[in-house]
Amino acid sequence: MKKIISVMTTACLLGAITLQASSAQPVNVGIEGAFPPWNALDSKGQLSGLDVDLIKNLCERAKLECALHAGDWNAMIPSLNAGKFDVVMTLGINEKRKQVVDFTVPYASGVATFIVAKDGPLAQLPMNGERLNLNNKEIADPVMAEIGDQLKGKTVGVIGSTSQEQLINAYFGENVTVRTYKNSIERDLDIKSGRIDAGFDSGVYGAAMLAKPGNDSLTMSGPQMKGAMLATDVALGLRKGDAALKEKFDKAIKEAAQDGTIKELSKRWSSIDLTPSF
Repeated sequence: MKKIISVMTTACLLGAITLQASSAQPVNVGIEGAFPPWNALDSKGQLSGLDVDLIKNLCERAKLECALHAGDWNAMIPSLNAGKFDVVMTLGINEKRKQVVDFTVPYASGVATFIVAKDGPLAQLPMNGERLNLNNKEIADPVMAEIGDQLKGKTVGVIGSTSQEQLINAYFGENVTVRTYKNSIERDLDIKSGRIDAGFDSGVYGAAMLAKPGNDSLTMSGPQMKGAMLATDVALGLRKGDAALKEKFDKAIKEAAQDGTIKELSKRWSSIDLTPSF
């Protein structure tokens, strides 16, 4: 089901892959290529990861020819709305983004948490490793206030233009310095070197990163969060009004969830079943 027909090697489209299932014009898919296990560029400059395996499967189900293109995360939504891409992967659903793009149904459901130095003062933030729904304010607000007290005066690294950046600014922006990065790997290097005190990121990314050699000085800390402005339900982003493409991908995603494909791929890449519920 995951048949690669051709590889586009033009210099202007780094990591581009064409997946052919019909003779129609290709659907151009934007993927960051720097957010493992969701997506990354391998040693040959080719895209790999959960997003890549899944979009191949979805395009075949939908009988679409899809061309995959790596690019900077901050440029994904502008490129989508400018017509360079037709679809953007790994786009968390939240109300702010709904104003500028349409979403498919989610293809994965995750959490967000802090990444810190294992031997540092933030290694045991409140509700460490426990689930926390930020929409349950009676429980969540006191916990977030306690975390805010421990973060006071610290520097927290986030990826720019993400819901994680929005959350850190909303809950802790008056008490911390927020530093933005192009990707999680660059941010993690600064945690290791002590240039920043913490990162805030996808729990799926955190689990996969910590399982790799060379990251044993880091740990996840604090609650595994959902809700509020966090975009932990992950979908394909589409241009506003592209109902035909949405219908095709919605159907393909639901089929992949129902037959276990999303479970199999997400456990292969992250050891976690990220199958959404509908």
